[in-house]
Amino acid sequence: MAATLVPDKPTFVNTYEQDVCRRLQRGLPEGSILLANLRITEEAQDLEADLVALVPGSGMAVVEVKGGRVWHEDQQWWQSTPEGPRRIDPFEQAMKAKRALIKYVSRDPRWSGGPMRWAHHVVLASTPLAPDFCTPQVPRWQVSGSSDLPTLVDQLVDNLELHHSSGALPPTTDQVRLIADILGGRFLPQRDVLVGAEARDEQISRLTDQQATLLQVTRLVPRVEIRGGAGSGKTHLAIEHARRLADGRLTGRPERVAVLCYSYGLAGYLRRTLQVGSRKKQPRFVGAFEELANDWGIDTSRATRDDSEFWERRLPATMAHKAHQLPDGKRFDAIIVDEAQDFADHWWTPLLHALADQDQGRLGIYSDEHQRVFNRFGAPPIQLVPLVLDHNLRNTQQIYDTFKPLAPSGMSSRGGTGPQVTFIPSTLDDAVHDSDDQVDILLDEGWRPHDIALLTVGKRHPQHTELQEKHGYRGYWDTYWDQSVDCDVFYGHVLGFKGMERRAVVLCVNDSGRGERGAERLYVGLSRATDRLVVVGDPEAIERLGGPEVRRRLEAGETE
Repeated sequence: MAATLVPDKPTFVNTYEQDVCRRLQRGLPEGSILLANLRITEEAQDLEADLVALVPGSGMAVVEVKGGRVWHEDQQWWQSTPEGPRRIDPFEQAMKAKRALIKYVSRDPRWSGGPMRWAHHVVLASTPLAPDFCTPQVPRWQVSGSSDLPTLVDQLVDNLELHHSSGALPPTTDQVRLIADILGGRFLPQRDVLVGAEARDEQISRLTDQQATLLQVTRLVPRVEIRGGAGSGKTHLAIEHARRLADGRLTGRPERVAVLCYSYGLAGYLRRTLQVGSRKKQPRFVGAFEELANDWGIDTSRATRDDSEFWERRLPATMAHKAHQLPDGKRFDAIIVDEAQDFADHWWTPLLHALADQDQGRLGIYSDEHQRVFNRFGAPPIQLVPLVLDHNLRNTQQIYDTFKPLAPSGMSSRGGTGPQVTFIPSTLDDAVHDSDDQVDILLDEGWRPHDIALLTVGKRHPQHTELQEKHGYRGYWDTYWDQSVDCDVFYGHVLGFKGMERRAVVLCVNDSGRGERGAERLYVGLSRATDRLVVVGDPEAIERLGGPEVRRRLEAGETE
């Protein structure tokens, strides 16, 4: 087993240091810890150790690496540089760093182990050394040349055995871990993942406010279709559109506005956002298409969710008949539809009949054809002026880069940077279990339960099913808004989560990738996280769903 490298992805100034680090990491015994680029500051000097090897049963070694041409002349070490030869003393550097580390560890209140074995070692990575090389200051066992690299680990351990103070003891595995902790510092300010997320929220808010200037166009163009990819700010713009129509800012007089969408989850968000403040300035109706039917006195409670004949034909026909009978005071001056690509053909008929002015009544349609996850191709049977949102605002650059192959062409990211997307290869059978493990890791990172959603692409998570059976379909969505201290992570499915978001998402790809609309479902799932995305699933299934480029980007993110 390789030594633990800290940090796990260090940056080196040259390839010589990188090569020596890899050799030590691969060759040191189990339980060893290898620290890279460790800086030590004392009162009179700043020091840096290229590598510090902490080896259970042997000791601690400070390793100084010098590459390029190095030679010894006139009792002095020299190194060739582009500016010419310069004097160096790598042995003095390593020895000073070693003494500073011994002092630092011994003064830490957590350390009570007494004197330990410490040594310093120099690696001249591209300079060959004779087997019998020696100077009064540098014994052969304290330096390795280019020809010694294959046996570097053995030389380093021999150094620890030979070069230590009388009475100094080799460290145990627990002592090695403690020394690594001590050298990592104490009482450090902890990383708060929420600080970065909140800063991005402020940036996105400014960007979406700027985007709202697009609504000025709709003053003169009453019927528009605003198209945009996931994260382009469609829902924010739809909300602002409805507000400005309802309070009179857009047209100079308050309008009677209806705001509709397909899913209960998004409908709940729209209500919470729009039904605040003075009732006179609120839209007259906000909710899902089914809820508009209920508002008109049509009972839908007896229909099952999979009765497509009822939802796509009989219900809209009944609603169209009802819309003809609406008195003028119940009709709408404007209708805003978010996630309009989910609406069936016949749903538009009752909506258009519900307009007070069926020829000039305002209609704002917000859609993304790439998120069409149902076999519906409904579009309002009227001419609309298309407007395009071509910036992704919601997701970090890292998340957007992952689903970019599935997004509309021409989009660009303005969401800022964030953590790397994590990909956990799994199997169809293990994906749910492995996703649960990733939720625990997100909690350990500092995300709160109400920051996290676990979304499935295939079958529902058992927790999702349990919550829906316990609370009912509408009550289940109420749990999405729970932000109390003891609230739980939200469990959902990508089909019901369109238009929604969470700061951190574990996407469980528990789907074989052989069904219909796979790319659309994967696209929705990958784009729901604003800041932190973890994807769990079978790489081959992901390729069947989203194509080889999505798989490549996920796998590259795992290793970069």
